[in-house]
Amino acid sequence: MPGFQSRAYHACMYMHDLETRQNMRKQPERADFECFRIEGARSAEQSAESEQRVARSIRGIEADKNKQRGIQMEKETAIKFENVSKIYKLKRKDKDVQKDQKTQYFYALKDISFDVKKGQVLGILGTNGSGKSTMALVLSGIASPDEGEITVNGEQALVAINTGLNKELTGLENIKLKGALLGLTEKRIGEITEGVAEFAEIGDFLYQPVKKYSSGMKSRLGFSINLCLDPDILIIDEALSVGDKGFAHKCLDRMKELKEEGKTIIFISHSLPQVREFCDTAMWLEGGKMKEYGTIDEVCDHYAEYIERYNTLTKAEKKAEREEKFKDRIIKNRKVSLMDRLFG
Repeated sequence: MPGFQSRAYHACMYMHDLETRQNMRKQPERADFECFRIEGARSAEQSAESEQRVARSIRGIEADKNKQRGIQMEKETAIKFENVSKIYKLKRKDKDVQKDQKTQYFYALKDISFDVKKGQVLGILGTNGSGKSTMALVLSGIASPDEGEITVNGEQALVAINTGLNKELTGLENIKLKGALLGLTEKRIGEITEGVAEFAEIGDFLYQPVKKYSSGMKSRLGFSINLCLDPDILIIDEALSVGDKGFAHKCLDRMKELKEEGKTIIFISHSLPQVREFCDTAMWLEGGKMKEYGTIDEVCDHYAEYIERYNTLTKAEKKAEREEKFKDRIIKNRKVSLMDRLFG
């Protein structure tokens, strides 16, 4: 029976197709219309598929362009800050403060965003306590941000007084330690040692413990080590503010050579003349926030006007202004984490 049903089905289908063809012969116009309709449907379907292919191709091209732009921007960008904040804990010693209010958290840096292009020389200005040294630590990777993201393309080195030197070791041992931490060969470390001894000009103090150095000698050694390591990004935090002027000029001359070589340099200083002379862009930090970022002359002019106004204030007015800035940096109702309880 199953075989009979299958044969009956196929016979019925054959008769139906035969009748359809006969009707189409009797009505040629209808047949032509039917063919036209079918061809039109096929053409429309093919056109839609073609449009989809073109749209996919365009999207692919745009995606490739965006990817290439991103790669190009990454090649051109040395440092990128996106909404970066750094939070520190402050212990209050006031006797009249309640126990649960003894610990405060405040923004050393708050919601800072900027780009530094490769080969750019950026000067960072700001009054005492504005966040410049914290910025140097975050830029160099010594301190991590608590909020936001940082992208650094290249090897960076921080030159700052009392930073990166082991006081118990001699100057020579500090050079070898720094080289070993960077994975340098003994031959390369030897070359760096010769360069440091020649540039720092500290004589036999190179073989003495760093704890016996003056501030100027520490600055000389730290600056010389980092210059000879030839980093992609050099971060200088007030390192030229101590020591003799002759060595400061020598350092500035070497930094100008690095600038011409296309090195990226971040120069943090209180000295407006030095920043104006050496940098091409400037950032003004105040109260942990970025007050201004732009061309060197414009930012320096505005900062100079601010300092001039600030210096006309009385001691009481200066204190009131500082307290107001600090109050704005305090984080209210911050939840204390388990890590804060364990290690705070």
